[in-house]
Amino acid sequence: MEKEDVENVIIIGSGPAGLSAAIYTSREGFNPLVISGAAAGGQLELTTVVENYPGFPEGVDGPALMEKIMKQAERFGTRFVGDDVSSVDFSARPFKITVGEDTYKAKCVIIATGAKAKTLGIPSEAKFMGRGISTCATCDGAFYRGKNVIVVGGGDTAMEDSLFLTRFANSVTIVHRRDAFKASKVMAERVLTNSKIKVMWNTTIEDVIGDALVTGARLKNTQDGSTNEVMIDGVFMAIGYEPNSKIFSGQLMLDEQGYIITKKDVETDIEGVFVAGDVTDRFYRQAATASGSGVKAALKAREYLSELGYEENKKEKTSV
Repeated sequence: MEKEDVENVIIIGSGPAGLSAAIYTSREGFNPLVISGAAAGGQLELTTVVENYPGFPEGVDGPALMEKIMKQAERFGTRFVGDDVSSVDFSARPFKITVGEDTYKAKCVIIATGAKAKTLGIPSEAKFMGRGISTCATCDGAFYRGKNVIVVGGGDTAMEDSLFLTRFANSVTIVHRRDAFKASKVMAERVLTNSKIKVMWNTTIEDVIGDALVTGARLKNTQDGSTNEVMIDGVFMAIGYEPNSKIFSGQLMLDEQGYIITKKDVETDIEGVFVAGDVTDRFYRQAATASGSGVKAALKAREYLSELGYEENKKEKTSV
């Protein structure tokens, strides 16, 4: 069913970027509608303690942080639809966003659908996510001070994460399924010459072991099929990210990895459609930077809507 009313702003996504945009646009009186998705809150919903988000000196539970930000947005009038967007149409104005059987119309859209870390699909992955398995070294590395960790991957992200983790961990073991890194030569050399890092070539993780927390991992040699168990305290997945952008294919410009391409900061190639957070950020991928980009998108949306209102008002006066 197509809704009759045209929304000022529809925000797609409810992580730090989307909710920050919602706070700003709702305080401006634009009464934004957030399509939060069936799994609201973004990647912080999978995090236990967050210590690097400003304003929480003792740290804060990830889901609790997202609940606080959501309540702040609601306080200023943000409305939420707790379902996933199935399709969008940016070919004509107002823009159309379809959620289930309903189609919403909007003058302006802010996309903040985020990205998800690629994982191995091993049996215990979900059980230990945030309890010894992490997808963000810069977020969780400090929790592994003096401990032994594994990094899975062979690209630049795995190299960067491994080097970063040596600041805290007692030892870092890179588990790579091939016999050579696909990382850049410079990054690979830095890793291979670091005394705190060792590499297990031609190796994959079969499973992660533990009770409440990770205590070890079962490894498999890809050449002879042999397996062995190692005692470790943490596993960091560094095999890449996948932006949540499939529904925008054919509507917006995407790069070869699926990240939304911007023509200027948070502006897409379609006027009135803005983007914030990890769905366009290939590098930083932090809650604080996502939140900041959400603020930028909201301010650009305000500028766009103000200009749109001015033009509409001018047309009405001219017709009279």
